[in-house]
Amino acid sequence: MSRVGRVERTTKETSVLVEIDLDGTGKTDISTGVGFYDHMLDQLGRHGLFDLTVKTEGDLHIDSHHTIEDTALALGAAFRQALGDKVGIYRFGNCTVPLDESLAQVTVDLSGRPYLVHTEPEKMAPMIGEYDTTMTRHILESFVAQAQIALHVHVPYGRNAHHIVECQFKALARALRYASERDPRAAGILPSTKGAL
Repeated sequence: MSRVGRVERTTKETSVLVEIDLDGTGKTDISTGVGFYDHMLDQLGRHGLFDLTVKTEGDLHIDSHHTIEDTALALGAAFRQALGDKVGIYRFGNCTVPLDESLAQVTVDLSGRPYLVHTEPEKMAPMIGEYDTTMTRHILESFVAQAQIALHVHVPYGRNAHHIVECQFKALARALRYASERDPRAAGILPSTKGAL
């Protein structure tokens, strides 16, 4: 059974198409008009081994906020759709990723309950190209709200803004990959004592 999600989201501000295959090989096709964000979504696909297509056209003449936010919302919805009934998955995943002087620790529970805890170093550079570094938390908030997962992201230290953000996306990719993979010992079993996720 394929685990694929496809979401189209159109507003007066953006037009977004996201397709994700959780059992892919890390093939990506990303275009949002925000170069650094494209780079981060590419990391998500490649390190999660998700086949990921993202096509967003947004009101970049205003700024990148709507484009980034709506893409994250659509990505979360597509991820939730691809998970399906969640039977036989590991459910929990965590990963710690260094990137030179920076370190990100990510833990995820595909719980059906959206919750985000996010910490990163203060006084980061405000921009990476056209990417506002305050948007990282908002991306995660938006993704979590639609994916309906609990996500804890902690960057205890780091100096370079590019590295601080990138190691978060890489660790998130791996944690999501581990949590969403099928557990061969739990085939046909929903990983919840409640009987629902």
